[in-house]
Amino acid sequence: MAASAIETRSIDRVPPSERHGRPWDQFTLWFGANAQITAIVDGALAVVFGADAFWAIVGLLVGNVLGGTVMALHSAQGPKLGLPQMISSRAQFGVLGAVIPLVFVILMYVGFAATGTVLSGEAINLIIGTDNRAVGIVIFGAATAVLAILGYRYIHALGRVATVLGLLGFAYLSVSIFTRFDVSHAIFVKPFELSTFLIAVSVAAGWQLTFGPYVADYSRYLPQETSKRRTFWYTFAGSTIGAQCAMTIGALAGGLSAAGLGGSFLKNQVGYMGDLGGGGLLALAIYVMIVTGKLTVNCLNAYGSFMCSVTISTAFTRRTKPASGNAG
Repeated sequence: MAASAIETRSIDRVPPSERHGRPWDQFTLWFGANAQITAIVDGALAVVFGADAFWAIVGLLVGNVLGGTVMALHSAQGPKLGLPQMISSRAQFGVLGAVIPLVFVILMYVGFAATGTVLSGEAINLIIGTDNRAVGIVIFGAATAVLAILGYRYIHALGRVATVLGLLGFAYLSVSIFTRFDVSHAIFVKPFELSTFLIAVSVAAGWQLTFGPYVADYSRYLPQETSKRRTFWYTFAGSTIGAQCAMTIGALAGGLSAAGLGGSFLKNQVGYMGDLGGGGLLALAIYVMIVTGKLTVNCLNAYGSFMCSVTISTAFTRRTKPASGNAG
């Protein structure tokens, strides 16, 4: 496959002659997919459910490590099999039996895409200065469709951009939080409670586990001799570090909001993050980071939905290969 080619492999097994890439690419893809506004909201939810922000952050870390371990194990099978993630479920459920989990996974993709589109649409509207919610949603939806159609290489490229913006954005937000606010009002304000701590663990672990149906879709093009260990660790590191960075910002934002500092996070998550960044051009930079990170994971949702839909169709048509077409 030429470097600039639109992907055409669809759910077919990727032959050795078309394998390319490095395990490092898994880090940037999964960091970018996790460095996004929904992960920030999940981090804040751990505080909303009653945990102290500090213990929420610790619980989120435990959950990300536990869930990320299971998630990244799926990535290791990509180079060996060269197949998308969910078509592999036929080994456990059979060709027709696998249709059931495939349908549920598509519903999950659609649900995640819907929430992401709304939040990113808000960020786009704030960037371009319009109150018409439909404008941001349409722009974001169109960008998702184009990148998902282009396929694998372009999604990985977007992940690299989102990783750079995410690292810069989270670093700046961290500095902003600790220099503009008295963080002592947000942490250690409640004693440790096992029940709320476990809620924080489950929030993060559940977040990571929901990536299970995605993972091998983006490691299947790696050369077959690629180290399983390196594939696992780069995927694990990208997903857990990206999610933990976002959720930590969210937990701190939730704690500050609960203390009456910076406004109400839950009522206006996107706007709150812009204000947290300092407003003005800095807020615009935060909105761009939000859109880029959310676009990365939304492309995964669209791409995965297509893969699952084609897998379902071949179960009933009994074709061994889908009709020629793009993978996205």
